[in-house]
Amino acid sequence: EAMNGAGNLMDFLDEPFPDVGTYEDFHTIDWLREKSRDTDRHRKITSKSKESIWELIKSLLDAWSGWVVMLLIGLLSGTLAGVIDLAVDWMTDLKEGVCLSAFWYSHEQCCWTSNETTFDDRDKCPQWQKWAELMTGHGAGAYVLNYFLYVLWALLFSFLAVSLVRVFAPYACGSGIPEIKTILSGFIIRGYLGKWTLLIKTVTLVLAVSSGLSLGKEGPLVHVACCCGNLFCSLFSKYSKNEGKRREVLSAAAAAGVSVAFGAPIGGVLFSLEEVSYYFPLKTLWRSFFAALVAAFTLRSINPFGNSRLVLFYVEYHTPWYMAELVPFILLGVFGGLWGTLFIRANIAWCRRRKTTQLGKYPVLEVIAVTGITAVLAYPNPYTRRSTSELISELFNDCGALESSQLCDYINNPNMSRPVDDIPDRPAGPGVYNALWQLALALIFKIVITIFTFGMKIPSGLFIPSMAVGAIAGRIVGIAVEQMAYHHHDWIIFKNWCRPGADCVTPGLYAMVGAAACLGGVTRMTVSLVVIMFELTGGLEYIVPLMAAAVTSKWVADAFGKEGIYESHIQLNGYPYLDVRDEFTHRTLATDVMRPRRNDPPLAVLTQDSTTVEDVETLIKDTDYNGFPVVVSRESERLIGFVQRRDLTLAIKNARQKQDGVVSSSVVYFTEDAPQLPASNPQPLKLRRILNLSPFTVTDHTPMETVVDIFRKLGLRQCLVTRSGRLLGIITKKDVLRHMAQMMNQDPESIMFN
Repeated sequence: EAMNGAGNLMDFLDEPFPDVGTYEDFHTIDWLREKSRDTDRHRKITSKSKESIWELIKSLLDAWSGWVVMLLIGLLSGTLAGVIDLAVDWMTDLKEGVCLSAFWYSHEQCCWTSNETTFDDRDKCPQWQKWAELMTGHGAGAYVLNYFLYVLWALLFSFLAVSLVRVFAPYACGSGIPEIKTILSGFIIRGYLGKWTLLIKTVTLVLAVSSGLSLGKEGPLVHVACCCGNLFCSLFSKYSKNEGKRREVLSAAAAAGVSVAFGAPIGGVLFSLEEVSYYFPLKTLWRSFFAALVAAFTLRSINPFGNSRLVLFYVEYHTPWYMAELVPFILLGVFGGLWGTLFIRANIAWCRRRKTTQLGKYPVLEVIAVTGITAVLAYPNPYTRRSTSELISELFNDCGALESSQLCDYINNPNMSRPVDDIPDRPAGPGVYNALWQLALALIFKIVITIFTFGMKIPSGLFIPSMAVGAIAGRIVGIAVEQMAYHHHDWIIFKNWCRPGADCVTPGLYAMVGAAACLGGVTRMTVSLVVIMFELTGGLEYIVPLMAAAVTSKWVADAFGKEGIYESHIQLNGYPYLDVRDEFTHRTLATDVMRPRRNDPPLAVLTQDSTTVEDVETLIKDTDYNGFPVVVSRESERLIGFVQRRDLTLAIKNARQKQDGVVSSSVVYFTEDAPQLPASNPQPLKLRRILNLSPFTVTDHTPMETVVDIFRKLGLRQCLVTRSGRLLGIITKKDVLRHMAQMMNQDPESIMFN
């Protein structure tokens, strides 16, 4: 009877207890373990579902929970994106003036509601008043007053943004994509996807974009969508208790984020696959597709752009492109690759300086200074004064009959009858030359200011500024080619494709290709980039020019360094991220990387049935390892399994509280049966449940390239090194990263996240 009672007590720990299997902050998850836990859970549910109708319903609910989460993510991220778009439009226009009929209307809505104007007469809209007109009237003083108020509003918005980030959610700054990539690779950053971060990021994103800084809302929208994903994960234990499953949901949420940022659902799915996700099974592909669809549908229902279209920069070009134009397209690709390299190097150097010098201590001051400089320099130039999205939209546009843009100021020549004369009637008017000057200045301004803006302590995306740089460069090239075709129409290259009197060059297309090239140079995307670009513009027949530019820009940029901007920021912050694209070609072996090294103290291990509770507690106190190998005995050192530090701590704490007779001298055993101990000894403690009996092992002569591959593909936390069954050492993910950094002649400590 007594023995039976003792048996029951000893099996007390066979029940799972709270928090075992969860991870500490800034630790890496073990994908294999998460996967096997999910398989066990699934097996249990399936076997139970045959018992009763209620269990069957529960199993169906469990199976559907993934789709429910995707639906919720799509609805919430679509709604938030719509609200952000509307708020940004209104607040950007607020810097210049206000609508008299209803102050909550943006400039465009205001002019639509007052029917007296045609839409192309943007400046003759009686209901829209600039600030100076409301106060004083016209004249030189009015310009100065408008200028002053523009800068003041910009400073106010950015000050609010940086203060909110600083006080309420420090994690809401930056674009968020480097951290999302790291989290999806299995790292844990608590609070990065929390409720506060979601709320503050949404509000400050509106403020930051409206302040006129050179940043976009696309990257941060991925972070916002992932916060939504994390929020809904906590409602279902299937996801909240399994970090591996949660990563699948976050991959799909990232797709929804890009879907609403650009109105590009398929581009979003490909972006998640190509750029951010670490582990992307087929099931996640379908779910991402569904989440992106729901998000795009929700955004379309809100209709933030007021044109019943989902896409940001819809264009309709009336002319096809010609083979000879591939030359300028490829040159734009080269420009994109060079700009990408320049930007990454300069931005990383500036961010490193921010981290290591006094500059980093004054984030508010830095944001205000950069905003002030941006606003003061941006106001005089009409192309930098307006929001970057509007600028890109105008650069992409084709010149139609109703266009009032200066870029479309062509002199039509009525004296020349068209059929007789061989000249297309598109000589540039004075407005175009004026516009080209302003565009060239805008290009230099954007190139320089974006370097200092990205990485400040406010939400800042990189897609739109990069696209703006490319679009400006592309439009300038496009106008140059067009004027060449006009003035030298008898040259052999133009003769083949320019029919007399027809528009044969579309400058807007060059802007589109340039935008894709620059974005590709900075982020190193290829497939998803081209899909995003044609979804963004609706320009399906221009896939070949876009592909040519994207590939060229990637080749050129890769020649100077393989990392895109996100990988560079991951390295700068020292996140433990094993990039799938990194190649490891050195001939080292597992024994060169494992710890303990030659002169180190021996490995901290537990034995299967001769360690006491006190020994375990001392070991935990004296070391900071994440886990301990369990061996048969110190003499034989034959490996049995591996136990996590956190699980061990919780198990002993729990046992001391709830299990009578467990004291410091109790023996801890990891075998099936209790060791034979004298009757006078205190109650032993059975911890078989928390022991991982199948830890991943390699032999000491395994080449490191194989070990790196195993870590990358299986997402391991650690791997034990053995020789004929005897434990020799341990390799953790951070050891692998350190070793890779050493082999590349980098400082191995730079990869340690601090």
